[in-house]
Amino acid sequence: MLTTILAAAAPAGENPYGLTQALKEGGLISQTVFAILVLFLFVSLYIFFTKIFEQQKIINQAKRVRTGFWTSNSLREGAAKLEKNSAYRQIVDDGIQAQEQYKELTDPVEAHDWLHGSLARSEGVINSSLGGGLAFLATVGATAPFIGLFGTVIGIYRALIKIGSAGQASIDAVAGPVGEALIMTALGLVVAVPAVLAYNFLQRRNKSIAESLSAFSNDVLGYLASDGRVRPTVKKVATAPVAGTKAPGTTTTAGQTGGVQTRA
Repeated sequence: MLTTILAAAAPAGENPYGLTQALKEGGLISQTVFAILVLFLFVSLYIFFTKIFEQQKIINQAKRVRTGFWTSNSLREGAAKLEKNSAYRQIVDDGIQAQEQYKELTDPVEAHDWLHGSLARSEGVINSSLGGGLAFLATVGATAPFIGLFGTVIGIYRALIKIGSAGQASIDAVAGPVGEALIMTALGLVVAVPAVLAYNFLQRRNKSIAESLSAFSNDVLGYLASDGRVRPTVKKVATAPVAGTKAPGTTTTAGQTGGVQTRA
């Protein structure tokens, strides 16, 4: 849609009406409004694609956690299997560090409360990072139509002043300048609608990621609080049954695939 609008900006000799003419009629204010809306559009697109990349990276990390992390003999061994900058590894490292720091505490604090608070803080840092930039998308979605409308009002005002000075009140003298000014409102909507859609889409994915991180954090807390006796069981791949025997059953992963925690 933006391409269609910008296509109206033909050379002055070929098309007396269009975006270029609207910017000339509106003056500095309309040109500033146009620049702000274009800046909003490109920044919104940048934030959207950047966040999509970050979210997909964490989603892929979650898949690796479900397949290989809980088969390790210890949390340190499992953390070594994860990427260095993995969000899930950050939770594990913070949990291990909190367990070591607990031994240095002098005030009587419950180990469960200390570990739970440390893991919750780690989750909060990750969720806060994922939410960066979304406030800008919300702001663009809420304000861009009004910014475009402001440009339209200024454009119409200048056009009417010019028409009044020239003394021409025919429909052809009014329709062109007013129509050009309305381009600003259309541009404001072009910027606002994608920003709102991107905001809602990213928010929904962030919520899903936060739920996955919370489940994993709960599993890590159970492991630390029980000295490794409580851990999720990993789903085993069913093998072909040997003649005269029954196929082994399968188990599920607590927190990750809806199973229950079991003791080793």
